[in-house]
Amino acid sequence: MNQCNRIPQLLGREFSDRCTPDNRKTVYVTPKRVVLSSQAENPQALLETRADQISLGASHPCILSGGEHPAFLVLDYGVELQGGAALLVWAAKGKERQRIRLRFGESVAEVMSDIGGPGGATNDHATRDMVLEVGMMSLSQIGNTGFRFLRMDLLEGAGCQLVLKSIKAAFTYRDIPYRGSFHCSDPLLDRIWNTAAYTLHLNMQNYIWDGIKRDRLVWIGDMHPEVMGVRTLFGADELVPKSLDFIRDETPLPGFMNGFSSYSMWWVVIQRDWYQHTGDYAYLDSQRAYLKGLYQLLAPCIGPDGQDTTPPVRFVDWPSSDSKEATDAGVQALRIWATRSFREMFEILGEKELAQQCGKDLELLSSFHPDPQQYKQAAALMVLNGLSEPEETNASLLSKGGAAGMSTFMSYYILKARALAGDIKGSLDAAREYYGAMLSLGATTFWEDFDMEWLKQAAPIDELVPEGKVDVHGAYGKYCYKGYRHSLCHGWSCGVVPFLAEWVLGIRVTEPGCRTVHIAPQLGDLSFAEGTFPTPMGDLWVRHDLQPDGTVKTQFSAPQGVAVVVE
Repeated sequence: MNQCNRIPQLLGREFSDRCTPDNRKTVYVTPKRVVLSSQAENPQALLETRADQISLGASHPCILSGGEHPAFLVLDYGVELQGGAALLVWAAKGKERQRIRLRFGESVAEVMSDIGGPGGATNDHATRDMVLEVGMMSLSQIGNTGFRFLRMDLLEGAGCQLVLKSIKAAFTYRDIPYRGSFHCSDPLLDRIWNTAAYTLHLNMQNYIWDGIKRDRLVWIGDMHPEVMGVRTLFGADELVPKSLDFIRDETPLPGFMNGFSSYSMWWVVIQRDWYQHTGDYAYLDSQRAYLKGLYQLLAPCIGPDGQDTTPPVRFVDWPSSDSKEATDAGVQALRIWATRSFREMFEILGEKELAQQCGKDLELLSSFHPDPQQYKQAAALMVLNGLSEPEETNASLLSKGGAAGMSTFMSYYILKARALAGDIKGSLDAAREYYGAMLSLGATTFWEDFDMEWLKQAAPIDELVPEGKVDVHGAYGKYCYKGYRHSLCHGWSCGVVPFLAEWVLGIRVTEPGCRTVHIAPQLGDLSFAEGTFPTPMGDLWVRHDLQPDGTVKTQFSAPQGVAVVVE
């Protein structure tokens, strides 16, 4: 039932037909601490849990007093959130309406910055720096962005006071159960899993976004690790087909999704992987025409030597975009992946001639072996798609320097490639090093990009940057995310969630609809690991314990209709 039909009958059907439902939930979050304040009396009052309703009498308020310099305070809500701020104002003294300035930020340094100033704070995609007026006995809900910190300035001069009851975060999220879980003998890996899961969850808004701060768009390439995370944590969530169909409908052929030929390939890969999890033939069949048209668009783009020749924009991830050779290598591997996915789906749909043509394409594409140019991202995609030998590539490149050269988007594939080479401990160590570094800097969600080099003299994001330290948020970043434009909550960084489920828990779906699941755990240096995995028939539970003789004891409980094969 469309929730808009629950609108009061007085308004009528014509009105409800013009409404779009929003299935998200909003809760109001009290700040965890006051980071900084000036000309603020009793700012700690804002940390008290109070009713979200204004009243006539001010009790134990926080008072901002105007002066030569703006009174202000900086609040920390303790964790990254999506939403805005809800202000309850008891009184405005000296002027009936008083001007305030609000700055939302993912770091303390960001809320202390100005638009266009050092670090490059911006208001693009979502407004994070604004001036507005508030008055007595008012409730104002302002903002729609990703943030953890909020700075509020009173812009009025001497004689003016703002008497505040509360400044809560209006936190908007989808209220859905976490069906997938992971727990092991290493508390750091548990924390990494939980942080990555929360990162993904925040980016599941009305569609699956890339980031809650920016771009707040359906970037289809970003969506592959997100979709693999969704099926691992939430199962067959409706946002996946909704987002896939949205970008399909926004991209009539012969256009490429998001303007990238490689992103149209990712759409094909996602369609196959989603069908493998759900077994939803009707949904796959609804993609038939577009799949056929997209295949016909891509099919001529193979050179006589087997090299993919799809037109620009050719993109793997931002760091590897510095090298045309690495980009070409990554796209070659992705083209093989997409073609293999095409073939599998055409076989399921009964498109036998197209499936046979895909087989010929695969043979030709697999004969061309590009050079990844020491970029781990491209090398990992080549390993996963049969273009390079796993053990050799891991020894010569992927394992070098630990987490150096990893990127948040491609970390999923790098970890998988190392595990495929038999280096599960190396994968786990790289995950600990890479994601643990962000946690050590105060991250509560994982970032759009991160480079291990950024750790040098870096100040945590939840502190004012002391002299001699580097503002890791404002100082770093390139490409499209320079300085504070850099998002500290980005969905493509959640790939460690499906990685741990697939390789440590060892859960591999081998028959569409999860009708058959193989379990092949690789514990590495862990003594145990357990977790749950959602299937269309219910949740699968597994536990693995390392035995004194080095073997692994596996226990599982599977829902009816799921056949489990333990390897």
